Amino acid sequence: MICQECKKERILSKTLPYCSECIRKNYNKLYPKILKIHEQTRKAYNLPEKIPQDKNGIPCGICVNNCSITKNNTGYCGVRKNIDNKISGSDENWAFVDWYHDPLPTNCVADWVCDGNKEYGCKNLAVFYEACTFNCLFCQNWHYRERKNRATVRELASAADPLTSCICFFGGDPTLFALHTIATAKEILERKQHKKFRICWETNGSVSSRIMETWIELSLKTNGCIKIDFKTFSEELNIALCSASNNNTKENIKLVAKYIPQRERLPLLIVSTLLIPGYIDEYEITEMAKFLSSINKNIPWSFLGFFPHFYFNDLPCTSRKQAEKALEIASDYGINKTNIGNSHLLI
Repeated sequence: MICQECKKERILSKTLPYCSECIRKNYNKLYPKILKIHEQTRKAYNLPEKIPQDKNGIPCGICVNNCSITKNNTGYCGVRKNIDNKISGSDENWAFVDWYHDPLPTNCVADWVCDGNKEYGCKNLAVFYEACTFNCLFCQNWHYRERKNRATVRELASAADPLTSCICFFGGDPTLFALHTIATAKEILERKQHKKFRICWETNGSVSSRIMETWIELSLKTNGCIKIDFKTFSEELNIALCSASNNNTKENIKLVAKYIPQRERLPLLIVSTLLIPGYIDEYEITEMAKFLSSINKNIPWSFLGFFPHFYFNDLPCTSRKQAEKALEIASDYGINKTNIGNSHLLI
């Protein structure tokens, strides 16, 4: 379709009719229109339309949005709430969450570098949190907005049976229920005692650094990993696609990478990027490659094939040409470990 800014023919969704180049170059001009797009998509699910930044509110501080929430109102996530001038609504006691078992090896972002791909007969406990800090227009798991399940730590931890050798907290995103993930992990480790049990997180990286430090500690000691979805390099494009800044994502990639030398063989950090046609262009991949290579060239980087979903259901799947170009750029910047995930989707 025609980009509504530069008027050039592009691969674009009608939901976000601006190309990535225009978004980066003319962000201040386009921002009000971008904000309106996200407001409308969130209104459809009764979620707060804007990130609350009231100077009289109570700061939440759990994620990059830094919501300041007034009494009886919720943060952008729709979960964290100001009750009697105290942030409540998500703690270690309960969460909006669902879970299921995947037989190993399973289709995991880290399966190509994890020992779980050798554990035939064992299971992964996949824990899906029904909330998110972002509002991705292309969300592959958008059903989290239709919250249906609520569970305590004890209820979730009891799902880890003798054949369960790992757990992965994802969603949505585990950030909003970070304390619940930590309490669940510790509860399972206590039950498992001396048995091997990996603890992993799959996240957009928006969580505060203080919580990320705890996630790192638990993953390190259990041979688990932190899987960070590096959606874009440009903050402007991240806001356009996902409604939120990626500043914490970049800082958390650097933070987790600091611990890589403590466990060289099994990667602690895995980065993934969804190759969205028309938006994740060569500029974005190049800047991501520069960023990752400047930190540690051994960070595994997985490029994921895109399937039309949610508000981007009018886009095509990722082309093989786009995927191969991403691999080429990563190689040009010395990234040693790369992978194409969901390769069956490539066209």
